[in-house]
Amino acid sequence: MATTLLTVLPFSVFILLPLGLGHKVECVDKYPMVVSTWPFVDAVRAAWRAVDGGFSAVDAVVEGCSACEELRCDGTVGPGGSPDENGETTLDALVMNGATMEVGAVAAMRYVKDGIRAARLVMQHTEHTLIVGEKASVFAISMGLPGPTNLSSPESLDKWIKWKENQCQPNFRKNVLPSKGCGPYHPKRNDDFRQVMCSTADPVETSASRSSDINRHNHDTIAMAVIDKMGHVAVGTSTNGATFKIPGRVGDGPIAGSSAYADDEVGACGATGDGDIMMRFLPCYQVVESMRLGMEPKLAAEDAISRIARKYPDFVGAVFAVNKNGTHAGACHGWTFQYSVRSSNMDDVKVFTVLPSTGHTSPAAIGEIFSR
Repeated sequence: MATTLLTVLPFSVFILLPLGLGHKVECVDKYPMVVSTWPFVDAVRAAWRAVDGGFSAVDAVVEGCSACEELRCDGTVGPGGSPDENGETTLDALVMNGATMEVGAVAAMRYVKDGIRAARLVMQHTEHTLIVGEKASVFAISMGLPGPTNLSSPESLDKWIKWKENQCQPNFRKNVLPSKGCGPYHPKRNDDFRQVMCSTADPVETSASRSSDINRHNHDTIAMAVIDKMGHVAVGTSTNGATFKIPGRVGDGPIAGSSAYADDEVGACGATGDGDIMMRFLPCYQVVESMRLGMEPKLAAEDAISRIARKYPDFVGAVFAVNKNGTHAGACHGWTFQYSVRSSNMDDVKVFTVLPSTGHTSPAAIGEIFSR
């Protein structure tokens, strides 16, 4: 049985539109507008104050993501969260200008707590797109950001100590010995790989196997899109990455087209979830290009997620999509997703809930809409 969703149009007339499971769509007045992954309401408010005050989309994205870093949203953004195998917290961040297609990003950055501001400095003051590791820290400090700073916190170190006491489980290693324990690790013998290659196991099913330990509180990103009063679009992301990641690991957060993408001519997308999987598909680039070809945001978001799920049915992730007309939607797989919106026809931020797709329709799939 087809499901329906109550949709609010700019002129406040209500109509019923068909809706499949696992996505949400809403139309709003045009510009300015802020959309963000998760109920990061204070971060959205910070971005809204900037863009409603006449600042650019890029300025507003930086303000919003910076607020989330300071608030340490869910422990997965900014300093003090997501320790790696060595107990250290590092930051990934990105900012993209949809008017010029400029991108600035930092990855695995140590000792500097302002990830999104460092990313903007890369965009403003270099011809590069991405600077990584300790050299990203040196660059950011040389350009005036405070540091060096210890990015760990008592909470992150306590989490790491408990993980070590649990024999470093779970972790992100595979095809290594010891399979359980804290290492040092070494590859399994070649004989082990020959047995796998000669087995009758389906290679697609084997590659699609994935840990179910990924959730919003250990593997998350703020991805934010802003449309300013001039109609220009920008996106930004910030994260401290996956908890207990292998040192040096970079997820999708600083990868344009994966965690976020913007184009003034079309709109924007933001993503969250298992970045190691999602970056193989560039879902946000896919979403924006699908909208460029005429696909509505809800269908573009659902299509991008379904492309990943066909190859990795156990993956966990979500995207939001917003076109240049202000129509927005979300789609997810493996978890319940929420995204936040503030526009000129709202008194405050609204949070939209999207349930994961199961391949069939049901009235229970209609997400709740509530104000924060």
